[in-house]
Amino acid sequence: MKTVYGPVPSARFGRSLGVDPNCLRKRCSFGCLYCQLGPTTVKTLERKVYVDPQMVRRDLESAKKDNADVITFSGTGEPTLNSKIGEMIISAKKFGLPIVVLTNSSTLSDPAVRAALCNADIVAAKLDASNEEVFQKVSRPIEGLEFGQIVDGIMEFRKEFKGKLVLQMMFIAENKGCTGEMARLAERIGPDEVQLDTPLRKPSESPPLSREEMEAIRKEFGALPASISIISIYDLKEPDVDPINLDETRMRRPGNRIP
Repeated sequence: MKTVYGPVPSARFGRSLGVDPNCLRKRCSFGCLYCQLGPTTVKTLERKVYVDPQMVRRDLESAKKDNADVITFSGTGEPTLNSKIGEMIISAKKFGLPIVVLTNSSTLSDPAVRAALCNADIVAAKLDASNEEVFQKVSRPIEGLEFGQIVDGIMEFRKEFKGKLVLQMMFIAENKGCTGEMARLAERIGPDEVQLDTPLRKPSESPPLSREEMEAIRKEFGALPASISIISIYDLKEPDVDPINLDETRMRRPGNRIP
């Protein structure tokens, strides 16, 4: 199995050449209600070398990069659980594309993780709740992980990171009543961009909100400073892509529109 897949059509980042630092099994600290990869196979916060950085480098060298807009670290679970992700990011930057990291924010309280991610160009950090109760219901984290750690980790990273910080907020029935509180949290954190999402891709245990519901949510974020861009998923269109390997790409992103 290759560690590099795609490009995947991303409505937010364009044609995204994916890097999977975990591979083979869904290894994550969350078991989100809406995850398109289904149930978490291994729920963990243990950071170690799940995939060797040299394997990632070789796979990137052999991948077609001329039809990609970005290189995105994501894949089958939480990418920052690989303790060598910093080394992988530095190696990937040599290929001349912007580096994006998608994280559920569960490891951002770790200074080593924050330092590693500071080498990326764009970091999209997830925040899907406004309090502990909703966090446990929507994100279903590993035992012992608390909502306050997530918020504190993102805020610390905001202070240190010189690239573009994106706050990704997924809205479903279970958390749409927290919209106002989540908007105020976003203002406290002060990202460069807030992406308002709902799970349009299957499978998801919770159905997506309608366009009208998402527009109402967007209006509640309208009071944020003009320096923070607000993007709603219904406003975006996925680009056409030509994946390297269809089977591997569909395995990592089963809900994406892939030819």
